[in-house]
Amino acid sequence: MAENTPLPDLPNWTWLGGDSGLARRVGKPVRNFLNIEAAGGILLLIATAVALIWANSPWSGSYDNLWNTHFELAVGSYHMGGSGHHLTLGYLVNDALMVIFFFVVGLEIKRELVAGHLKDPKAAALPAIAAIGGMVFPALIFFAFNPSGDPSSGWGIPMATDIAFAVGVVSLLGDRVGRPLKVFLLSLAIVDDIGAILVIAIFYTSSLSVSWSIAALVILAAILILKFLKIWYIPIYILLGFAFWLATFESGIHATIAGVLLGLIAPAKPQQSKEEGMRALEWLRDKGENMYPVDVRLTAMELNESSSSIAERIGSTLHPISSFIIIPIFALANAGVDLGGGVLGDAAGSAITWGIALGLVVGKTLGIFITTWIGMKMPFTTRPKELNNLSLLGLSAAAGIGFTVALFITNLAYKENLIFADESKIGVLFASLAAGVIGLLFLHFGTKNRRNVEVEESG
Repeated sequence: MAENTPLPDLPNWTWLGGDSGLARRVGKPVRNFLNIEAAGGILLLIATAVALIWANSPWSGSYDNLWNTHFELAVGSYHMGGSGHHLTLGYLVNDALMVIFFFVVGLEIKRELVAGHLKDPKAAALPAIAAIGGMVFPALIFFAFNPSGDPSSGWGIPMATDIAFAVGVVSLLGDRVGRPLKVFLLSLAIVDDIGAILVIAIFYTSSLSVSWSIAALVILAAILILKFLKIWYIPIYILLGFAFWLATFESGIHATIAGVLLGLIAPAKPQQSKEEGMRALEWLRDKGENMYPVDVRLTAMELNESSSSIAERIGSTLHPISSFIIIPIFALANAGVDLGGGVLGDAAGSAITWGIALGLVVGKTLGIFITTWIGMKMPFTTRPKELNNLSLLGLSAAAGIGFTVALFITNLAYKENLIFADESKIGVLFASLAAGVIGLLFLHFGTKNRRNVEVEESG
């Protein structure tokens, strides 16, 4: 290229930066949609609607047949899940694909604990107190309707908050909901996730296999040793991570716990400080003219990678896969409830349905609101800016959207009783819809003054 020839605009070097018809009509609109904060929730909603329509259509048989498709994984004499045990496609979604979702959850929890809003104990105290109230109240309401017997095993279902849906609903109000309120809801939901993970690990674990449990612990110890030795070769961790998941799956502990643990032990601090990174860039600037261009590019890529943590790099890669592929597939596989044949009528009179619905809508709202109100009077908490009674009610109600994890726990609690499972799913679906609408209304009026102040200031 001649010395005085201007370089082309960098974005035009890429397909999305080009002006082709496919890029204009497909690529750029898809990219813009995925950049929307509520995009994950929108896809989740679409997948849920497709599942419900499909399960109640003339082709409902194909829905059941698809997710109950049997297959077997075997290597030599080893049969996954035990000899003669047939896996299903739905089982694969819930116990394999969802591990990636929970791995991303573990990464987010680790990041918040190390460098996020949960790092400061005073800032984390109030959402933690609120989350505890938002878990205890729904469980108590559920127990009030289902005090004993097989139905009582679903007490963990209304405890869960769906981060994607809750944040998506709040984002529908745009800038009217300030960052302090969004941070409070996100921190609350993360603590809620920790509680849900503990509930799954402790109360929804089947009989344990001692040999497989020991194998899982040995593999986990090997991962920790590699981390201590600062060996960051990702393929090794992928191999050991898969082995850890398989051992956990065979041990009887729910396999998604493996994903959470792997996320929590992932290094969340950069391999080099900002000062070290600047010195390395200066070295590259001075020495770069004596290096081959390919070596300069590779060195720059390594420096860029080392300036961010492994947890951050893996999380940024897997988060879109989790939000835009895995969670919609999970909803498609689990939200398809046949509402015909008197199912809705049975659900309307079911203690399970009412326990879950009131637990999510009433229990979450009152639990979070009351415990937050009490917590704000304690000396070791910090009240978020812009938080008033109406906005707090809105955030509390939005946390009652328990979709993903609530459906997940439903599969664990009622895996032996499909009638109970359907009644539970109906409760989750209707409660999540009601919680979203109620949350939006309270937030609309609770943040009305903020919009008026912004308009006056801009005028």
